Amino acid sequence: MEHILFLTGHLAQPSLERVLSGLEPAPFTWEVRDLGLQVAALMTADMVRRRLPHPVNAPVNTAGEGAPRRIDRVIVPGRCRGDVDGLSSHLGVTVQRGPEDLKDLPRFFSRAAKPIALDDYRVQIFSEIVDAPRLSVAQIVERARALQSDGANVIDLGCLPDTAFEHLADSVRALKAEGLRVSVDSMDPQELLRGGQAGADFLLSLTVDTLWVAREVASVPVLIGRSPDDEASLCEAIETMQGEGRPFLADAILDPIPFGLAASIVRYHRLRERFPQVPIMMGVGNLTELTEADTSGINALLFGLCAELDVAAVLTTQVSPHARRAVKEADWARRIMHAAHRHRTLPKGLSDALNTVHARYPFPDTPEEIAATAAQVRDPNFRIQVSGDGVHVYNRDGLRLGQGAFELWPQLGLEDDAGHAFYMGVELARAEIALQLGKRYVQDQPLTWGCAVDRTDPDLDAWCAPGTPLAHGSGRKEPTR
Repeated sequence: MEHILFLTGHLAQPSLERVLSGLEPAPFTWEVRDLGLQVAALMTADMVRRRLPHPVNAPVNTAGEGAPRRIDRVIVPGRCRGDVDGLSSHLGVTVQRGPEDLKDLPRFFSRAAKPIALDDYRVQIFSEIVDAPRLSVAQIVERARALQSDGANVIDLGCLPDTAFEHLADSVRALKAEGLRVSVDSMDPQELLRGGQAGADFLLSLTVDTLWVAREVASVPVLIGRSPDDEASLCEAIETMQGEGRPFLADAILDPIPFGLAASIVRYHRLRERFPQVPIMMGVGNLTELTEADTSGINALLFGLCAELDVAAVLTTQVSPHARRAVKEADWARRIMHAAHRHRTLPKGLSDALNTVHARYPFPDTPEEIAATAAQVRDPNFRIQVSGDGVHVYNRDGLRLGQGAFELWPQLGLEDDAGHAFYMGVELARAEIALQLGKRYVQDQPLTWGCAVDRTDPDLDAWCAPGTPLAHGSGRKEPTR
């Protein structure tokens, strides 16, 4: 069996070993060697020449240990610069550049790797119903069920200033009857007291001046400073609860962009440094709701921070239309970032759930490969593929290339075939969107939008997997099983 030596740097070594361990089946044995640099991408052929013995299989004094395996091939990072052929001659063994991204090693060896499971997470999601006082108990329960389905662990009842919440206690009890955990979010201590007496699991938020509420009920308080930048009063509240032996969460308050975000992140970092074991809550709505940008990326970044700071809970909302999937995105983000942190790997290649707009590998086929396939077609059915050059449409009558549906339509001659014209219109529109956004297009399949749109085809991942061989039959592209 071939024995391969993989050269890498210090940071990439754990990830490389995990990917190699997950290769199934493995037609070779392997070993990984850290060449003594931090970043593998900075490796050069000259550096390898200096740091590896030559020839690489020269006899060595094993001092009584078993003889090392003979190396049949050396794989260097894809971005390794220099003369690899000359390096092969110098080392006396074939040297190859691997893929630029080590996650592509399974594709490089035409095999699949074991994926990292995303069924575990650290962060609890508190999902706030911000207008709870204006909803009936039945409406609150209905919304809570939907939020739980999206991934919420705790349903937060948001109270409103100068708005009576007469059915607060009834709402708490109704949610508890559903088996849900409940928090009450108010700046009014009396509302918090009523919520706690009704059985709320958490109370948001108490300052050092309102800790008396926590002593009246069994609810776990979330502690904040008298003002967001008053770190001293937050620390005082924390130390008071610690002295009383009471459970709590502490929130340093995340401020919006560009009104103090950087400073608030520093506050969280100081909080973690001063209290290494204290459970922290981070409210992310000031970013997801108040920044008009796709929330999937914002959530990815925020939950990455949560993984670094060991944040125990996040409070999120989905009020603004652009943030209407915030809980589902948060659920994916916490799982991805937890897996990345746990396995010491970058949050890349673990899941495409947060790639709602783009695809990591949008164009698997080159124009040359598409042209070679098109030249072999002998029937009238249209095939559609997308490359970086544009949308390719071909059948036995030839290959057409364009940037969109309106450019290609006049070349198809379907004016008298309404059914086929409708079908091609739909497919060309999808292909054009895929080209413009950089998404993967597979004929007869809907575009994938990560967690933004539920997938209806359980085999969609297999259909859209990079390098899936496709067979052409009736004009539809089918995966070869």
